[in-house]
Parts: sequence; C-alpha cells; structure tokens
Amino acid sequence: MPYRNILVPTDGSPAARRAAARAARLAAALGARLTALHVVPEGVPTLFSGDRLYGSGILGPQVRAALRAAAEAALGQVEREAAGAGVSVRRANTREHRPWRAITQVASRHRCDLIVMGTHGVGGLAALGSQTLKTVSHARVPVLVCR
Repeated sequence: MPYRNILVPTDGSPAARRAAARAARLAAALGARLTALHVVPEGVPTLFSGDRLYGSGILGPQVRAALRAAAEAALGQVEREAAGAGVSVRRANTREHRPWRAITQVASRHRCDLIVMGTHGVGGLAALGSQTLKTVSHARVPVLVCR
C-alpha cells in the first residue's frame, strides 16, 4: 500500500532534520504529501536546556515568544525540505504534556498513514528516543525511525 500522507514530527534537532529530509525524498518518490508537526511539551519545569528556555510565570511572554520562534524554525526546516523535493506540506502544532500522544493523535486526526521521525530529539542521547519509542509503541500506523 503506497503512503499518501506522511507525518513528520519535528523539534528542530539534527535527528529531526535528517528525518525530514528522508521523509521529503520518500514523499516525492511516492507522490505523497507531508504533514509537519511541532509539539510544545506542557508542564516542563523552569530550566535552561541548551538554547531552550522553558516555563516561568514571570518570563511567560518571553518564553512563549521563544517557543513560537523554535516552532517556526523547526516547521520551516520541514517546509524547505518539502519544497526542495517538490512535495506539498501542511503544518500542525500543538501543546501536550506527552509529545508521543500528540504525535499519535495528529497522525490519526490528519489521516497520516506513516510517521517518519528521528531517533532522539533535543533531549539528546541520554533520552534516547523516549518519545520515539513511545510513538512506535502506541502508533496505529507504521513508524520509520531515522538516524
């Protein structure tokens, strides 16, 4: 069965960017389209993680602006890959405490028949694919995991 709508969850990490490139090439070969998804994890405690700042009531507007900019950059990367491959893409973004849940829900809601994602995201190798593994475990469609 050929895939028609490929979901590409992205957090802007190098692994997600590589997955987006592969998804775009696959979509071009199959005549499919992409759905790019960015999930902002809710309930993350206040901390600095690399270049990402999460949660504080005092810094709320700045945090929201930073999160919007990160989402824009991540989704823009998928759109550039899609454009380079001549593939149509649509955006989706959401907030969810468990990103894997948002990924599986968006796949269902947008009738995606394949999910293409990276092995691990901005959490790095220490969190080797926690969201990826949960997505693989709970998805009702095939999941292609890219290194």
